[in-house]
Amino acid sequence: MPATRYSKYEGTLDDLDMSELMSMLQERLLESGFNRDPWDPDPDYTPTMEELYQAIAEALLTNDLIDDAKLQDAIDSENWLDSELGTTVKRLAQRLADEGFIKPNGVDPDAEGEPHGAAGSGPDQPDPRAGFTLTDKAIDFLGYRTLRDVLGAAGKSSVGSHDTRFTATGVEALSEAKRYEFGDSLNLDVPESLKHAARHGLEDGRLRLEEDDLYVMQSEYRSSAATVVMLDCSHSMILYGEDRFTPAKRVALALAHLIGTQYRGDSINYVLFHNGAEEIPLERLAGAQVGPYHTNTAEGLRLAQKILKRQNKDMKQIVMITDGKPSAITLPDGRVYRNAYGLDPLVLGETLKEVGSCRRHGIQVNTFMLARDPELIAFVQRVSAMTNGKAYFTTPHTIGRYVLQDFQSRRTKMVN
Repeated sequence: MPATRYSKYEGTLDDLDMSELMSMLQERLLESGFNRDPWDPDPDYTPTMEELYQAIAEALLTNDLIDDAKLQDAIDSENWLDSELGTTVKRLAQRLADEGFIKPNGVDPDAEGEPHGAAGSGPDQPDPRAGFTLTDKAIDFLGYRTLRDVLGAAGKSSVGSHDTRFTATGVEALSEAKRYEFGDSLNLDVPESLKHAARHGLEDGRLRLEEDDLYVMQSEYRSSAATVVMLDCSHSMILYGEDRFTPAKRVALALAHLIGTQYRGDSINYVLFHNGAEEIPLERLAGAQVGPYHTNTAEGLRLAQKILKRQNKDMKQIVMITDGKPSAITLPDGRVYRNAYGLDPLVLGETLKEVGSCRRHGIQVNTFMLARDPELIAFVQRVSAMTNGKAYFTTPHTIGRYVLQDFQSRRTKMVN
């Protein structure tokens, strides 16, 4: 997916750039449904155009882009969508579709200016009751503005662009040189080599250069990666008075943008885990919903390993985005054992068994955990330590600032 530069809005409402409107709408677009009931979540919920119109109006009002006269006219109207404000909002929604950010259901993307209307929707507007989906461009935009510092280095491979702790010869030169060893690229540090050769003195007026005199430039070694993002969509992600799922999707979309623009040699796949686990394509990521599910972390890890086995990469990792509490496992007969109270020993044991399998196959598990319960933090630290991975701790309210526990260097730092 090509990188896009998103401009900053300046000017009147008529000049409003659609990327700026998307910035205003991003929280609503990533919510677990426009009209959620956290106690009765619907994983198949699809937002409607009418709800998009409402979200646009609220965004304009929040940003003081509606004058008092238009607002009062909308309030006094029997149906605010028939007011001047409603007409403006529908026009903005149509521009979002025209510029490739959304696709109203029933619209042929190859047809020019022919949205699928309905009675009362007008010839140029989609049916307000119809749903809509986000396009690849919208998903890229939503990822563009979010977290970038998630992927870390884990090892060495022949190609790629992830920074690592290793040095090599012939990739990106540093200021340091090393004595040449068999197998090194012959990226000679000529001044350093001649300096060592000069210690032998001149023979018949000539400088004798021996193999031990050769020095080569050291370089930063970079690696490629196969990544599976595991996204927890269990019920706990939206319970207890906070929405943990929307920040989780935000991080997942940030990874998609980061890999698509900066690590083009990488592969990335996405897994939703709940009572079971399923692989989903990128286009379904922004619209993913929480359901009345438990957290089958073990099944998610099992599916992620199966996906990574298909990848011909030396560096393989799982980025798990969760509230950290496994509460279900799949039994040998296919039934799902559930226990939402505490860390069940059976659930924990089966989950750590899959973590151990990741370790044996050289798969690093990096966890982005949206909770701070000490018991859950201890569980995530154990997972990260077992696989030489990293743990990222945050809350939905402080997602831009989190503690990065680096189990490779054994040091902690704050990332803003």
